[in-house]
Amino acid sequence: MPHPQLPVLCLASASPRRKALLASIGVMADVIACDVDETPLPGEGGVDYVTRLAKAKAVAAIPSTDLPVLGSDTAVILEDRVLGKPQNADHAAAMLRSLSGRSHEVVTAVVVHGPLGMLTACVTTQVMMRCLSEAEIAAYWRTGEPQDKAGGYAIQGKAAIFVERIAGSHSAVVGLPLYETAELLSRQGVPLWDGVWEHDAGLPY
Repeated sequence: MPHPQLPVLCLASASPRRKALLASIGVMADVIACDVDETPLPGEGGVDYVTRLAKAKAVAAIPSTDLPVLGSDTAVILEDRVLGKPQNADHAAAMLRSLSGRSHEVVTAVVVHGPLGMLTACVTTQVMMRCLSEAEIAAYWRTGEPQDKAGGYAIQGKAAIFVERIAGSHSAVVGLPLYETAELLSRQGVPLWDGVWEHDAGLPY
């Protein structure tokens, strides 16, 4: 069993949130940030979009490591439209206005490359956001939090007070669906916690 402080996985993402989520289930990861073109293809749905990007990130990192590789991508989807990261304050405000008082989807794909090849999972979570005032939207931008977040908000941060309810995986909205991720890692032989994990059932002993 690897020493618990040694990396057992390569994370093909610069997201500190994904690294922290992996650490929460005992998985230490090396980070290889891979730039990929995040422009949606014409007619591309949310699931196809995030799955394509997650795979592209993993493929880009594979030549640089001997460890299993995890790639992931998250998108906010409103009426079949992918809301990316805001370009500026006006763009962020427009996104939050469009989400205000409505339900939207957050779709996160995760792929793990290892001995079994490329394993993939995709999770969709419904998020209901309460009505936001213009003052709240402006104040939220000034916190600096929404600048690199899909959809212009972070559910794990200050924007938690905007979210009325969710149906699905909270960790997937943050950036990594831990239930599905743990199953993929287990199947690829990546140890969780202290390495005591039943690979066949996908459950801890």
